[in-house]
Amino acid sequence: QVQLVESGGGLVQAGGSLRLSCAASGRAFSTYGLAWFRQAPGKERDLVASIDTSGGRTYYPNSVKGRFTISRDNAKNMLYLQMNSLKPEDTAVYYCAGVPPDSLFNGPDTSWGQGTQVTVAS
Repeated sequence: QVQLVESGGGLVQAGGSLRLSCAASGRAFSTYGLAWFRQAPGKERDLVASIDTSGGRTYYPNSVKGRFTISRDNAKNMLYLQMNSLKPEDTAVYYCAGVPPDSLFNGPDTSWGQGTQVTVAS
């Protein structure tokens, strides 16, 4: 498994931007699929963005498409989430996650960070 630590959360006004970072330890980082999830109070944890091992393929749900960009730097063991045009409904705790080859997110092999709070004020 990899160990993941998020940073970069905070308070921002609606329309603003934040960049989240996730630092990983472990030599297997480049073989892991990676993603960002978020969980708002009283709601389920939802997928925000995912990226394949090379960084060439990404996925975004409609709620963030065009506003969020996921990227990774395998040489530095880092995962990023650039968030632009933030809305109050983006307020949540954001988690980075990683899965080894042939595993699914939210399964027993998923590695999770501790989360970082993002608050968007209207």
